[in-house]
Amino acid sequence: MAGLRYSGIVLLVIATSMAMTEARTIVVGGSENWRFGYNYTDWALKNSPLYINDKLVFKFDAPHNVYLLPNLYSYLKCDFGGAKLLAGAPNGAGEGFEVVLNQWRLYYFTSSNDKDCSDGLMKFFAMPLPRWQ
Repeated sequence: MAGLRYSGIVLLVIATSMAMTEARTIVVGGSENWRFGYNYTDWALKNSPLYINDKLVFKFDAPHNVYLLPNLYSYLKCDFGGAKLLAGAPNGAGEGFEVVLNQWRLYYFTSSNDKDCSDGLMKFFAMPLPRWQ
């Protein structure tokens, strides 16, 4: 019984410390924004780790867009079957379009431009981690 109470207290402390940690807001691509010809895989590695509830902001002009691909196969093959359009051209102007990484899962982001996607450029994936600080 004492072990169960101890476990409950530990979980409460972890949950409280996770809730107190501030989520970050990160502009995808930094000052380069979301554009053709930029290597976002490198950008994602340099800006890792990402955490649950961090916000990614995509800033872009027409004809750009942001898609969320459903799985690794779609990401590798640039297959848009089952993909979800998150933001079209008007959504990227001004303050940009915000995506909250609110789940512990893989997120596969890309643009529908076939050349950049197939060349491995205008796409990246993110796996937000729980905050343990």
